[in-house]
Amino acid sequence: MRWNSPGILAGGTAVVAVAVTLTVVAWPDGTPSDRGARAGTAATSEASSALSDTRPAAPTPSADGPLSEAPSTVPSVRQHEAARGPGWRPGGDSGVVIAKNSEKLADEGKLLAGELKIEYRGEAAAKAGDIELALESGRQAGPESYTLTTRDGRVRIAGPDEAGVFYGTRTVKQSVRANGGVPEGVVRDRPDRPQRGLNLDIARKYYTPGWIEDRLREMADLKLNQLGLHFSDDQGFRIASDTHPEIVSAQHLSKAEVRRIIALAGRLHINIIPEIDSPGHLGAVLARHPDLQLRNVSGQPTRGAIDISKPASAKIVDELLEEYDTLFPGPFWHIGADEYQALVVRDPETSFPQLAAAAKKKYGPDAKVQDLATGWLNDRAAVVRAKKKDVQAWNDGFFAGGVVKPDQNLQVDYWTGKEIGARPPLDYLREGRPVVNLNDEFLYYVLGQPNDFVYPTGQRIYEQWTPLVLRGTTPVPEKYSKLILGARFAVWGDIASAQTQDQVANGIRLPLAALSQKVWNPVKPDLTWPQFRSLADKVAG
Repeated sequence: MRWNSPGILAGGTAVVAVAVTLTVVAWPDGTPSDRGARAGTAATSEASSALSDTRPAAPTPSADGPLSEAPSTVPSVRQHEAARGPGWRPGGDSGVVIAKNSEKLADEGKLLAGELKIEYRGEAAAKAGDIELALESGRQAGPESYTLTTRDGRVRIAGPDEAGVFYGTRTVKQSVRANGGVPEGVVRDRPDRPQRGLNLDIARKYYTPGWIEDRLREMADLKLNQLGLHFSDDQGFRIASDTHPEIVSAQHLSKAEVRRIIALAGRLHINIIPEIDSPGHLGAVLARHPDLQLRNVSGQPTRGAIDISKPASAKIVDELLEEYDTLFPGPFWHIGADEYQALVVRDPETSFPQLAAAAKKKYGPDAKVQDLATGWLNDRAAVVRAKKKDVQAWNDGFFAGGVVKPDQNLQVDYWTGKEIGARPPLDYLREGRPVVNLNDEFLYYVLGQPNDFVYPTGQRIYEQWTPLVLRGTTPVPEKYSKLILGARFAVWGDIASAQTQDQVANGIRLPLAALSQKVWNPVKPDLTWPQFRSLADKVAG
């Protein structure tokens, strides 16, 4: 998922992160195919019913005065039925109330009331000036959808699930920040993709718990719902361990701190995806267990790589997976699988005879080192899947043409086509594999800007990228859209000291806003980049 050194690049060439030649991406203007309703599941769909996808519906005349315009929000709402009327503004008598049989929305109601500095009254009848939150089944378009109705001096946010109602409160909060209130009319809104978020490398750079919590709040306002935590790498292991305390870095998060982060994420409807990357990127573990270090035929150690021919290697990684499964209760796990250095040499079987022998012993006479690596991938996935998790791995850990095939249920996090062994996105999509977009051309923020990476500003994401652009600047055919579950913006700590955590926060703010726009609302944005940037500045905080 990121370049460790020029030596791992195919053909020895460096990565070019910003291309000069731009590709025009065709935007769908009609209603797109339904996406998976459960984040991470491509088979289920969010029923779109009568929703259009951003274009305003026919106006509903009611009184004299101009027709309302859609709320000013990031991301923009997908449908707004304009109406004539004063809309809603917070006042001295305003409050947030919870509809009957909707008491599960108390946290959402208290949060919104505090943000708007109005009263929270709990379960009560709504009156003029109030915002009412309601759980309501019916013609809603999936668990993250909501309907926001503004009329008669009050606002009603209804959805089939707490997440959708929560996103409606984010629309209200941003609209008040941008324009002082909520316009008259009806908003019907839902995300285009079920997975939307930020991937954060906390292994190579330590971030304080408060900083991570601030990012969660920022993400929630942007209606993002995933935070990936890559907490083990060559440079550090950043979460306390009970089973292997010897591997933990001096600067790390305690389990109590992680639990507080997880609790906040839950209240903000964000799933945390923990990642222990293997069989590569295990340098911090191997520093304390050098007997498990992979060595070549000459006895030279291979950086970050564990010797997957040794049963003790699987044992220690599985013990860690089991331990942290009890810490992270969410529905996702990431098992890494990228950049295993045994597979970037010209002849893995000759360079690593112990791996070649183990492959043949386990999988038959035609098996090679890549089959042993694929078996490792499948075995680690089986450990996690036993805990009822959806499992993700980096795309260059999926090898073709071997005796052993990668588990069909694994989700592919596609980040690059430049690594040795990495294949074009269509190879995975044609296999029917669900894919999450982490295109390193657009969605990578690499500290220190090594290997020609450049800090993205968000403009290229906003103007050129869509979830269909998985590699480079060229989109895959629309017919594969259902398999692309969403996207995450990734921060990697290659040169950890290059920026402070405050500089990182400032640098990723607009790219995250741009990403949120493109995974929530599938049509080409109406605002220019300067207009969008100005709006993002106005609604932030």
